[in-house]
Amino acid sequence: MSIVVTGANGRLGRLTIAELLRTVPAREITAVVRTPGKAADLAGRGVTVVPGDYNDPASFDGLLRAGDKVLLISGNEFHRDIVAQHQVVIDAAARADVALLAYTSLLGTISGPVSVNHRRTEAALRARGLPHTLLRNGLYHEMATDAVAPALRTGAIVRAAGQGRVASASRADYAAAAAAVLTGTGHEGASYELGGDTAWSFAELAEEISRQSGTSVVYRPVTADHYEELLTATGLPQPIAHAVAALDLNVADGECATRSGDLSRLTGRPTTPLAHAIATALHP
Repeated sequence: MSIVVTGANGRLGRLTIAELLRTVPAREITAVVRTPGKAADLAGRGVTVVPGDYNDPASFDGLLRAGDKVLLISGNEFHRDIVAQHQVVIDAAARADVALLAYTSLLGTISGPVSVNHRRTEAALRARGLPHTLLRNGLYHEMATDAVAPALRTGAIVRAAGQGRVASASRADYAAAAAAVLTGTGHEGASYELGGDTAWSFAELAEEISRQSGTSVVYRPVTADHYEELLTATGLPQPIAHAVAALDLNVADGECATRSGDLSRLTGRPTTPLAHAIATALHP
């Protein structure tokens, strides 16, 4: 039996493995990556590193074993059929009769384009009858702190989120929740709505950046169409720009402000404050 993390070279995958290594012997952890050479450091720590590509079903043949607990980290290749990619892992897990498949989904309150692939993947899991857990992640602090440097240059955060609030958390928080499910018991069939302990608005984000940096930053709300135009003007592909702008509308509609408390309960600790994430962005 092994704890298997797919997409393990990504940021969430890396953080999850780091969390697992706190309590699980490295020999019991398997990292599935496209390019094993890029995970040489994990292999050096004793983690089993194996090649596996969501776009290559054959790469998962015999990769999983009965009794494994598997973390399926959702794909981010928006130009591909992401649900078909996920189905590759779901089918392999079903053939192997794994003990659990945990999937990094999206808050159940979030609707619109950004949610479609997640809901379809959840349906595929249910249809397969696998023992599974839905880790319905909210937004990441890093999605907000990526705006720190541009905001300091321009003096503004431009978004289409209105006055909506976001209960975000750090990637490390979500990784800790995934590790808790993979190492714990009784999570089969559970759906966890994961988000930060405190919700914030983009106006408050601008205020906190101003306070910590000493540079005045304001929040400038715009329409979703205008925001999409701004994103495409920076070179972002239109489908991704549309999804990002749509997510801001989810924020404006109050769909990203979960107060379920599931994340802190799973990890056994408070979620990382946004102010801490801003400090890290300002002083890496």
